[in-house]
Amino acid sequence: MMLQSHSRFLLQTLLTRAQNLDKAVELDYQWIEFDDVRYHVQVTIKNPNILLLSVSLPNPPPEAMSFDGLPLGAIEAIKTSYGTGFQILDPPRDGFSLTLKLNFSKVRPDEAYRNSLLTKLASIREVVMGAPLKIILKHLASRTVAPELDRLVAIMHRPNETFFLVPQADKVTVAFPMRFKDSVDTILATSFLKQFVEARRAASLSSAPSCSWSPTAPQELEGAPKETLSANAGFVTFVIMPRHVEGEKLDPTVWNLSTFHAYVSYHVKCSEGFMHTRMRRRVESMIQALDQAKPLEKTRSMNNKSFKRLGLNDANHTTSK
Repeated sequence: MMLQSHSRFLLQTLLTRAQNLDKAVELDYQWIEFDDVRYHVQVTIKNPNILLLSVSLPNPPPEAMSFDGLPLGAIEAIKTSYGTGFQILDPPRDGFSLTLKLNFSKVRPDEAYRNSLLTKLASIREVVMGAPLKIILKHLASRTVAPELDRLVAIMHRPNETFFLVPQADKVTVAFPMRFKDSVDTILATSFLKQFVEARRAASLSSAPSCSWSPTAPQELEGAPKETLSANAGFVTFVIMPRHVEGEKLDPTVWNLSTFHAYVSYHVKCSEGFMHTRMRRRVESMIQALDQAKPLEKTRSMNNKSFKRLGLNDANHTTSK
């Protein structure tokens, strides 16, 4: 199962508001989604057609590509994706990395167009956090390398964590240091990643990016800060070729790479939950079997008559009579 690129709650909030513009209601929603991305939606009774969407991203580590708290190329990516229908507020609301202003009265009344636009807005996380990765993969599609990039590029994908890219004209190598706080999660993730690599060798996946796992940092990460190379679940490396980012393949590739750690974490938690469920069912079946067990009868019958097994003292007492 792959993670959806849009926020389901944000999309539902936007669609509900768009369908009830004639009702002057006040909205003030805040919530946090995976990898510590925080959202804030505001609508006032005074301006019911104006919606403010604020997004807070984790603070980027020093090695990550960022500008004013946003990933490199984020502002340009927003303008390209959303056009003139949105206004970027500068500065953003306090405590947030980005604030967008949407005026529903300027959105075309066509329902299909409006729903498509709001779905794009609900994917703001993909647009912003995937911006630097998209720049690199766009150059790969044209078999070039962006001149301003270093040999080793670090991109933030989780709070205080990055993954690394080595851009070249004919391929881009992507390496993920896999870290988990819980020891059980670490064991499950390591097993999952090894099986993930083995599954890639299947003939049906021959066109997928090549994938490898190693307990230590691969050679491509030579020169990376030492503190970024601690990975208790090893390192996963993908090699992205131009055919993987051609045309409509670009956006799915950007999203899948940006959320790879979250994808693994999701399946690890699902596996852990499945095992706990199986264990509970097993214990319940054992308890049920014990409850249904009957005690052994203390008497035996022979020829439809019952007799009691006598002890030694009882036997002596009977003989004396």
